[in-house]
Amino acid sequence: MKLYISIDMEGVTGLIDDTFVDSSKRNYNRGQRIMTAEANHVIETAFGEGVREVIVNDSHSKMNNLIIEELYPQTQLITGDVKPFSMVQGLDSSFGGAAFLGYHSRAARPGVLSHSMIFGIRNMYINEIAVGELGFNAFVAGHYGVPILLVAGDDETAAEAEELIPNVTTAIVKKQISRTSALCLTPAKSGELLREKTIEALENRNRVHPLIPPERPLLTLEFANYGQAEWAHLMPRTRMEKYAPIVSYQADDILEAYQAMLVMTELAMRTAFC
Repeated sequence: MKLYISIDMEGVTGLIDDTFVDSSKRNYNRGQRIMTAEANHVIETAFGEGVREVIVNDSHSKMNNLIIEELYPQTQLITGDVKPFSMVQGLDSSFGGAAFLGYHSRAARPGVLSHSMIFGIRNMYINEIAVGELGFNAFVAGHYGVPILLVAGDDETAAEAEELIPNVTTAIVKKQISRTSALCLTPAKSGELLREKTIEALENRNRVHPLIPPERPLLTLEFANYGQAEWAHLMPRTRMEKYAPIVSYQADDILEAYQAMLVMTELAMRTAFC
């Protein structure tokens, strides 16, 4: 089988604040190394269990964080931006399963560095289902019939995954104390756990079904600030509530909804605060 991996950064063990995930901050290079090691534990184990091809999509910030020269040699890496489908770039029906590594919980939930795409999003919905990056990406995978076999991150991320995806395997590499503190496994121990959970996820793959998205989904974004909603509302075919920072978009399918979300959040980030 082919395995698709989307790897974010905030859910990696030991990474607990912006100094580890912002390329301008002092702990970022440490974060890169630990992130790359976590990817390698899963990749090498997957190949050892008979997976014939692994494609990894770097899914954090500018999406150029993984240290390619340190990746397991047989890995293929999608890196850089702008990507038309961001965190799920390259995902299609040729994959037998997907793993989400280094993931975090959605905005408005507890969890280490919890957010949904940008820090201006309070809530994001597909129809009536509250989703973050994990849920939205899982719906895109479901569009292609690809099940999410493994999710790694903190305990709140694991809980979010288990609510959305029955029988998913989760690897808890840290337990949140607050949004910027956690009880963390050492990288050596997180590596052991990730290897064990990769084997478990692959053995369990026939019990996990794709998260099928609704037909013609309604995307709704609730922003933290009215100005952010005004910017997002510049997107054609959107509807904005008059007295709330909420913008919705009726999409033809989940792929259109995903790209609409990318455009709306990029626009919203133009909001100036004084």
